[in-house]
Amino acid sequence: MSASLLILIPLLPLIGFLINGIGFTHIPKGAVGIIGTLAVVASFVLSVMTFNAFVAGGSQPVIIPLFDWISVGDLNIPFSFHVDQLSLLMLMIITGVGSLIHIYSIGYMHHDEGFGKFFAYLNLFLFFMLLLVLGSNYVIMFIGWEGVGLCSYLLIGFWNKNTNYNNAARKAFIMNRVGDLGFLLGIFTIIATFGSVEYSEVFSKATGFQVGDPVIITITLLLFVGAMGKSAQIPLYTWLPDAMAGPTPVSALIHAATMVTAGIYMVIRSNVLYSLAPSTLEIVGIIGGATALFAASIGLLQNDIKKVLAYSTVSQLGYMFMGLGAMAYSASMFHVITHAFFKALLFLGAGSVIHAMSDEQDIRSMGGLRKKLPVTFLTFLIATIAIAGIPPFAGFFSKDEILAHVFEHNKVLWVVGVLGSVMTSFYMFRLLFLTFFGTFRGTHEQEHHLHESPASMTIPLMILAVLSALGGFIGVPEALHGTHHLAEFMSPLYDAAKQVNPAAFEPTTLSHSEEYVLMGISVAAALVSAIVAYVMYVQKAAVPAPDSEGKSSLQRVIYNKYYVDELYDNVFVKPIKTLSNILYSFGEFFIDLIIDAVVRLVGFFAKLLKKTQTGSTGDYVFAMVIGIVVILFWKLLL
Repeated sequence: MSASLLILIPLLPLIGFLINGIGFTHIPKGAVGIIGTLAVVASFVLSVMTFNAFVAGGSQPVIIPLFDWISVGDLNIPFSFHVDQLSLLMLMIITGVGSLIHIYSIGYMHHDEGFGKFFAYLNLFLFFMLLLVLGSNYVIMFIGWEGVGLCSYLLIGFWNKNTNYNNAARKAFIMNRVGDLGFLLGIFTIIATFGSVEYSEVFSKATGFQVGDPVIITITLLLFVGAMGKSAQIPLYTWLPDAMAGPTPVSALIHAATMVTAGIYMVIRSNVLYSLAPSTLEIVGIIGGATALFAASIGLLQNDIKKVLAYSTVSQLGYMFMGLGAMAYSASMFHVITHAFFKALLFLGAGSVIHAMSDEQDIRSMGGLRKKLPVTFLTFLIATIAIAGIPPFAGFFSKDEILAHVFEHNKVLWVVGVLGSVMTSFYMFRLLFLTFFGTFRGTHEQEHHLHESPASMTIPLMILAVLSALGGFIGVPEALHGTHHLAEFMSPLYDAAKQVNPAAFEPTTLSHSEEYVLMGISVAAALVSAIVAYVMYVQKAAVPAPDSEGKSSLQRVIYNKYYVDELYDNVFVKPIKTLSNILYSFGEFFIDLIIDAVVRLVGFFAKLLKKTQTGSTGDYVFAMVIGIVVILFWKLLL
C-alpha cells in the first residue's frame, strides 16, 4: 500500500477546492465542473486501488504516520492515517457517491451564478469528511467532524440572499455545536483516562477495564451526544429537515453518504468502548428506536418532496442506531452502505423533478410525471422499493438484518422497528404516487416546460439505481443460502471487543424458520402499506388538502412536526434572546455611564491643565526653577 497514494485521496479534493475557490470568478464554468469532479473521481479511483492493495496484503490494519503534530508533556498526538476495513468502506462510499453527486451537480447547478463557489464548497466538504474517516485518532476525527459542520453551514446557506435559508444554515451549525461539546468532553475524558487519543492505544488499554465501568460509560455517553447532533437523533434532529434549504445535490451529499453517517462511523470505530458499556448501548438503541418511529410518523403527512426525504433520513439513521444498540455493528454499517445508494438516488431524483417543475417542491402540484420523466420515474421507483425493504432490493437485506438482531435483543424495539417500516413504506409510496401518477396538477406554464433532465443528471441516477437494486447482495444471510461478504470483511474490527465482552458477539440463536417469519412480517408490512398508498392516491386519486383544511387535531400536530421547533423556540431560543437583550441593555447603560464619566473626568483635568498654559515665558521659567528645586530637595531627603 502506497502512503503517497493514500495521502492523495483527501489531498485531491483540497486541491480542487483551492483552485476553484481562488479562481472561480475567472475560470470558465466548464473548467470549474471538470476540475471539481475530476478531483473526487480521482480520489475514488485511488480509494479502489487502496482497497485492492489492502485485501491483497492480508487485510491487516496499517497506520501511516505523516508528521509529529502535538506534543504536550506525556501526551503525543501524531498526524497519521489509519487504514482498515472500516475506513476503506467509508472511503469507497464517500468518494463513490460523492463523484456521482459532483457529476449530477454539473447539470443541476449549471445556470447558477455561484457555480464555481458551489464546487469549491463541495470539494472542501469531501476533504474534511475523508479526513474524519482516515484519521488515526480522535483529534483528527474531530477536525474532520468540525470541518464538515462548517461546510454544511456554507452549503445549506448557499443561496444566502434568502433569510430563511440563512436561518436554516445557522440552525444546523449551532445545533451541531451542542452535540460537538459532548464529543469534545468525551475526547478530554479519553485523554485523562488513557493518556492518548490514538485508536490503537486507547482500545488496547480499554481491554483492561471491566464491562460496565463508570468511566467507560461516561466516555461513551459523551461521544454519543456528539453522534446525536451529527446524525440527527432525538433531541438534536431538528436541524436536518431544515437543511433542505440548500441545493438538492447538497441534500444528497449531507443526507446520504457523508455528514449524517459520521456518528455511526464514530460508534463503530469505538466498538471496543461501547462493547464495555452495555447500558450506553441500551440508551443508543432506545433513542434510535424513538427517532425512527417519531420521524417516520412526521413523514406521513409532509407535502414538500425534500422534507419527506429529510424525515426519512432521520428515521433511517434511527434504524442504524437501533442496530448499534443491539451490537449489530456490521448490520448498521450494511445499512449505511445501502442507504447511501437509495437515499442519494431519491434526493437526486427529487432534484430532477424539481428541475423539471421549475423549482416547485410541493407534491400536491405535481402528478403524472412518469410520462414526461421516464428515467427519473424508473430510478425513483427502484429507490422507493429499496427503502421500503422489499426484496430483492438493497434495503431489504440491511433493514431485515438490523430487525433480526433487534428482535433477539429487545422485542419492544423490534415492534417499534416494524411500525417504522410500515410508515416508511407508506409515505415513500405516497410520495411516488402523488408525484408520478394521476393527472398533472401544476400550472400550464409548468406543464409546458416539463422535460427529462440532461445526461449529466440521469446517468448518476441510473448508476445509483443499479446499486440500489443489487447492493444488498454483499450481505445475503445464511437463511437465504447466501454469504454475508460484508460481515466477513468487517469481522477483524471486533477482535478486541470480543475479548472484553465475548457474550455479546455470540452467533444469533434465531433458527432459519424464525428468520423467515421475521422477514415475512417485515415484507408483508411494507407491501400492505404500499397497496394502501396505491388505493388512496392512485385508484381514489386522493390529494392532500391545503394546509388549513381537512385535518384532525392529531393530523395537525403531526403535520406541524409535533411543534418541536416551537417548543425549542419557547424553551431555549426566546429566553436566551430575552436574557441577552436584558444584559445588552444593562451593559449598554453601565458602559455608556463609565465612558461618559471618563470623558467628563478627562475634560475636567484638561481644563485645569489648560490654565497652566499662559503663554508667558516668565511663567514657564519660574515653573522650571520650582521644578528643579523640588527635584533637588527630594534627592537631598533621600
